Amino acid sequence: MRRTAILGATGTVVTGALIAGFMAAPTAAAGERSHNGAREAYGVRVAAAAAAKSGVTWQDCPASWGLAAPIQCGYVTVPVDYAKPHGRTIKIAVDRARATGDKSERQGSLVYNPGGPGGSGMQFPARVTKKNPLWTKTSKAYDFIGFDPRGVGHSAAISCVDPQEFVKAPKADPVPDSEADKRAQRKLAKEYADGCKERSGAMLPYMTTPNTARDLDVIRAALGEKKLNYLGVSYGTYLGAVYGTLFPDHVRRMIVDSVVNPAQSNIWYQANLEQDVAFESRFADWKDWVAKHDSVYHIGDTAAKVQRQWEKLRATAKKNPIGGVVGPSELIGYFQKAPYYDSYWIPVAEAWSKYRAGDEKPLVAAAGPDMSDTAGNIAAENSNAVYTAVECADAKWPTSWNKWNRDNTRVDKKAPFMTWANAWMNLPCATWGGPQQTPVNVTSHKGLPPVLIVQSTRDAATPFAGAVELHKRFKGSRMVIEKGAGSHGVTGLLNPCINSKVDAYLVDGKTDHRDVTCTPHATPEPKAAAAK
Repeated sequence: MRRTAILGATGTVVTGALIAGFMAAPTAAAGERSHNGAREAYGVRVAAAAAAKSGVTWQDCPASWGLAAPIQCGYVTVPVDYAKPHGRTIKIAVDRARATGDKSERQGSLVYNPGGPGGSGMQFPARVTKKNPLWTKTSKAYDFIGFDPRGVGHSAAISCVDPQEFVKAPKADPVPDSEADKRAQRKLAKEYADGCKERSGAMLPYMTTPNTARDLDVIRAALGEKKLNYLGVSYGTYLGAVYGTLFPDHVRRMIVDSVVNPAQSNIWYQANLEQDVAFESRFADWKDWVAKHDSVYHIGDTAAKVQRQWEKLRATAKKNPIGGVVGPSELIGYFQKAPYYDSYWIPVAEAWSKYRAGDEKPLVAAAGPDMSDTAGNIAAENSNAVYTAVECADAKWPTSWNKWNRDNTRVDKKAPFMTWANAWMNLPCATWGGPQQTPVNVTSHKGLPPVLIVQSTRDAATPFAGAVELHKRFKGSRMVIEKGAGSHGVTGLLNPCINSKVDAYLVDGKTDHRDVTCTPHATPEPKAAAAK
């Protein structure tokens, strides 16, 4: 799950030949039949049979995609509506880096989703071509496969607003001072929802996690794989959980890292409230760290002092946006990266420290928009459009403003850092212009193999309870817990305890007899402090 934009001004935020193949295709899983009925189950079988027959035409990637050889790209055709498999179709962009091991070592394809919803997985094969040391063993066994989910990037991209308008700054402060402020944000949220319907209405009913899971099964077939090997991070864990429920006997190995709580009652309104509280805790961890290194950053030598300086910075930026473009909304958008990822602890602290010393340029460059980066702005707007479309379509959201107001006011009292920003980002779902589904009841079905769950205890974006919940629902799953850490996306970090468990599972199919707890990865250390 991802939080990188906040609502503000201008309403932005933040045929016949198939039948023979069908008869030989894998049967639909019990979960798929039970969740959405025979029509969608039939549709997946038809699409997967066609994909298995045609495969993927791999070619050098278009230069504009930024994916250098030997990475190759291609497309997989899927139905827009799986209940109508012979109807409208879209093409899903995929890419790959071939396994580095010899033929005897190869085990198939490893498909990746980084999260979002709205994230692109197309950079995943670069872990092979750039020889990422954490993935050396796994890359000998697997082709690394990335893809743009439906609606994302090169896969029939959707949009809700003009991208240049989307990135304009400064936006309104998401923390309301009055009922008038709330009314203004409600108006912006409604305008955004209307924009999604106007610009992308034909796709909105089909922008759901179950449909993306079905796309994933068609990709599996196109790759020539009888069963899926999958790595999902953040929202990618929910996609994996839904896939595992709908297609349990199509799973070979699955790792879910930084886990969304898959309970139906949590998708997605409650998930955002829970996230607000977790962000507050992880923000506190970072403030403690900043205070510990006051000799480097000179922001405050206690967490309380750092908090006061944060409040002062927000107030200053609200009165006079820094560099004319960085107000409270932009500050939250940037500073939230620190509780998200430990890799941002130092950059965010450095930019803040330099600002306090009289140099505002690093903070403006980091937190403000780059209006010249049109490609980046298109990608950012698209990512947010998909995030909104999927979350709004996956579940029925409250339509009562009184409920939104009451719940977020309550949570804001104990978790003010992200609550209102998060509320406005999701409020378009209250007036959504497309159908809203009932979430999949994530659970084990016959054929599902052991799933490896990896989770840190202090994750802000996907709180620890989510991993525990999925562990209960997926029988035979195993957890690898990083105790005392909170960086989002554990499998990408250097922690030998975790890295070895990932390799053992993917390469050898081994899990421990019981859950494993690992000590945390190394805390970031400022260079100035390390030199002392």
